[in-house]
Parts: sequence; structure tokens; C-alpha cells
Amino acid sequence: MTQEIEVLSEVTGTVWKVLATQGQRLAEGDTIAIIESMKMEIPVESPFAGTIRKLLVSEGQAVAEGAVLAVIERD
Repeated sequence: MTQEIEVLSEVTGTVWKVLATQGQRLAEGDTIAIIESMKMEIPVESPFAGTIRKLLVSEGQAVAEGAVLAVIERD
């Protein structure tokens, strides 16, 4: 059975950089994107190994705390 997990933003801010692509395989801890909030750069990391099934943000996009950034299918 496939398990898909949503990766959420921990802060309100702007997507500064997107480092992953849809379909990309990730190891646990790989950086998916970097969010800029209050002049700080906060990495959004994969919570486990898997494949990005949906990448829902782009660079320059504003995001709220709790917003879904990506959906990862767990290995």
C-alpha cells in the first residue's frame, strides 16, 4: 500500500529557493525548498526517504504556516 505524506511549512514566509523537482527521489533529510521568513532562511527537509509526487510551490510564492509544500510517497 502506498503511503503519501504532506510536507508542511513550519513558518509563514516566501519560498526563496526550490531545490527538488516532482518525481525526484529523496533521502531522509534532503532539502526540498528554502523559505525566507523574517530575514532567516529555513530549509524544508524530507522527513523520510521517498519520491516527490506533487510539488505545490514555486520560487517567490508566499506561504502560510501549515501550507502544504509537497506530497511525498514513502519508500
